[in-house]
Amino acid sequence: MTDPLESGVVVLDAKGLRALAHPVRVQLVELLRKHGPSTATRLAERLGVNSGTASYHLRKLGAAGFVEEDAERGNARERWWRSVHRVTRLDDEGLTDAEPEAVHAYMHSIAALYNLRTQQALNELQTMPRGWRRVLDLSSFALRLTEEEGWRLREELGEVIARYRRDGEEAPPDARRVVLITEILPELDDGTGDRTGGRTGDGSGED
Repeated sequence: MTDPLESGVVVLDAKGLRALAHPVRVQLVELLRKHGPSTATRLAERLGVNSGTASYHLRKLGAAGFVEEDAERGNARERWWRSVHRVTRLDDEGLTDAEPEAVHAYMHSIAALYNLRTQQALNELQTMPRGWRRVLDLSSFALRLTEEEGWRLREELGEVIARYRRDGEEAPPDARRVVLITEILPELDDGTGDRTGGRTGDGSGED
């Protein structure tokens, strides 16, 4: 597992991938990044697991370099943990071929986390301020692309996102944390299919 030039980003190698390929560990890292340092007991309460389970997975994450003890907060009675990185990135440099089971488990854990985030946002929809309800959006676009076009789409989306402020950067008082989830899903067994493309679903943030 090596750090790229970007500060706060970790690129997964085989060892890091195997350590993170568990849904509880993915969620623990997410909670520490979102809410800051915490104890195993408090994290366990958020996840609905016992503190022993949370402690076990935190130690595994610590050994792999994803989290570390927060010595400034910890004491003899309780250990505090914090995330080492802000972003985890999986660049498929042969990892899918070398570690197929680990990649599969990790990607399923990420998908489950994304689904959880969506459900949490929808549960808060009725109490969400009107303006922010207009920001929330669930959309699907069916495109027909070549491999090169698909890669270019991914790169261009990344360029657009890079123009906006990252979580943790200095922001105006009225700024709120917004989670943007992108999925580019090649459907290689779609046959002839519908070649028209377009938008499906509804932008549920509309009044």
